[in-house]
Amino acid sequence: MPPVPGVAPLVALVGNPNAGKSALFNALTGARQKVGNYPGVTVERHSGKLSLPDGRIVDLVDLPGAYSLEPSSPDERVTRDFVTGTQVGERLPDALVVVVDASNLDNHLRFTLQLIALGLPVVVALNMFDLAERDGLTLDPARLSAELGVPVIATVAVRRRGLDELKAKLGGVIDEGAAIRLRPSDGTIGEDIVTLQRRARKIAMAATVAEAPVRRWTHALDSVALHPVFGLILLFAILFVMFQAVFYAGADPADAIAGGFDWLSAQVKDVMPDSVLRSLITDGIIAGVGAVVKFLPQILIMFFFILVLEASGYMVRAAFLMDRVMASVGLSGRAFIPLLSSFACAVPGIMSTRTIEDEKDRLTTILVAPLMTCSARLPVYTLVIGALIPNTRVLPFVGLQGLVMLGLYIMGVVGAFVVAFVLRRTVTKGASSGFMMEMPKYQLPRARDLALGLWSRAEIFLKRAGTTIAFTTIVLWALLSFPKPPEGSPVSAVNYSVAGRIANTIEPAFRPIGFNRDIVLALIPAMAAREVAVAALGTVYAIDTAGDKDEAKMAQTLHARWSLPTALAFLMWFVFAPQCISTIAVTRRETNGWKWPAFMVGYLFALAYIAAGAVYWAAIGLGL
Repeated sequence: MPPVPGVAPLVALVGNPNAGKSALFNALTGARQKVGNYPGVTVERHSGKLSLPDGRIVDLVDLPGAYSLEPSSPDERVTRDFVTGTQVGERLPDALVVVVDASNLDNHLRFTLQLIALGLPVVVALNMFDLAERDGLTLDPARLSAELGVPVIATVAVRRRGLDELKAKLGGVIDEGAAIRLRPSDGTIGEDIVTLQRRARKIAMAATVAEAPVRRWTHALDSVALHPVFGLILLFAILFVMFQAVFYAGADPADAIAGGFDWLSAQVKDVMPDSVLRSLITDGIIAGVGAVVKFLPQILIMFFFILVLEASGYMVRAAFLMDRVMASVGLSGRAFIPLLSSFACAVPGIMSTRTIEDEKDRLTTILVAPLMTCSARLPVYTLVIGALIPNTRVLPFVGLQGLVMLGLYIMGVVGAFVVAFVLRRTVTKGASSGFMMEMPKYQLPRARDLALGLWSRAEIFLKRAGTTIAFTTIVLWALLSFPKPPEGSPVSAVNYSVAGRIANTIEPAFRPIGFNRDIVLALIPAMAAREVAVAALGTVYAIDTAGDKDEAKMAQTLHARWSLPTALAFLMWFVFAPQCISTIAVTRRETNGWKWPAFMVGYLFALAYIAAGAVYWAAIGLGL
């Protein structure tokens, strides 16, 4: 239907986020703007007056940025409803000005194709044209117009270039009258996102006259990084190199730090007489905290890889790639970014689920995030693997210890996917939203940014070691040191203590999965933080060996008291168990109650017990 006589035509400015819509809106309307809210929602409504070349006044509305007509947020829902005429209190627009980023054409054209399919008059503003030229990209607006079947005007909103031509074309399409909408009730079209992306890429290539070598390299790299087969191989190869580096490059610095703590302990023993205070300092604080701090170099190596992947632009591509895998278990690929955050720490991973709009996706991601192998598990894995699994060279530069570490990570990922698959078909059943995101440019990470990132993470780790871990270790030392056995008693100091008696009482429940008293002693305080398990073992063995403790003897003690099946069961327990009270607390806060945290703790402990037992008895059966 044509515009209503006597009523100013309504034009909607629409496009992806970061396309320069707001800059174009400001350039077209100047000071004639007002801001309010759409009826029934808190999304802001920006509107203004636009003068056409023939003197007519147009009502111009700057819609929230959207990636698709299938909304995954309130902003995208408002945009979908507005352009389809179903937004409360708004009439159907007489025309659309679709703003696309000239330097990111194929991604922005995907949404453009959906908007054109609605049947409304459309003018495409090929914005930030100067930045595309600066990057070595030469586009042909006339060819793009022919491919899309709508007018295309090259614009530079911040410099007011192309605005007169845009206004003239807009006046022309409004004069022609609105076309019949294809689907007046909703904005969906028959093609799926993959088909749309292929069409958009084909049109973008047709409109591209020339591009710089760096853009061609980007396309070549993406053909591998985003490939459903080669991309996964590349991702796991990167993780494999990371874990190999953790053991090879991190071993010597870790040993040096451990030696420093041993030296410090010896100095204290030399200057202080044998007393409760000396035992607290050497067997409690130095032995416990030192057992954890020694792993700082290996943790920083892991974070170095993560920071490089983020800064280089690869991390986003890994999330995009994993969308295909996530879709198979009923999750949106948006879930993979919080899960990658969980690889550093489960708490930030759970908090970053706030970017997921779909309630079921978000809840499922929160419930499976603790399964990802976070950095807090690294000291546990490194201690046990380093002490009980020889670093046999499987291939040149490929050690068995690194392979075991990679296997534990893969088991965490697989476990998360299996649990997500079950949850999405039971307690969190529901439809999953689509996944679209901008691909950043590949770039070399800046050394300064990497250094600042590593410094920040080292500071966080050391503060944690000096607060949570130190406090827990002191409490554990007290429980392990008192009461003391009578002189000449055959009962060990640990077994006679409060902590020892508690552990010996609980130990029969864990005996079927191969756990001994020492492991039970480590599991209880490790609820504060996973790393405390290592500190607890350091304190237990320091007291149990009459304070004559060093890192080599700790490894020897593990060899003497732990069988290989027990060690494997212990590792498997930490793959699944929710050994982190802060994760539980954040889950409670993010889900507004104790229902889901209780469910998460329950299923994770059950899963850990079953998995540890299965691995223990399988190892026994294989004669390990």
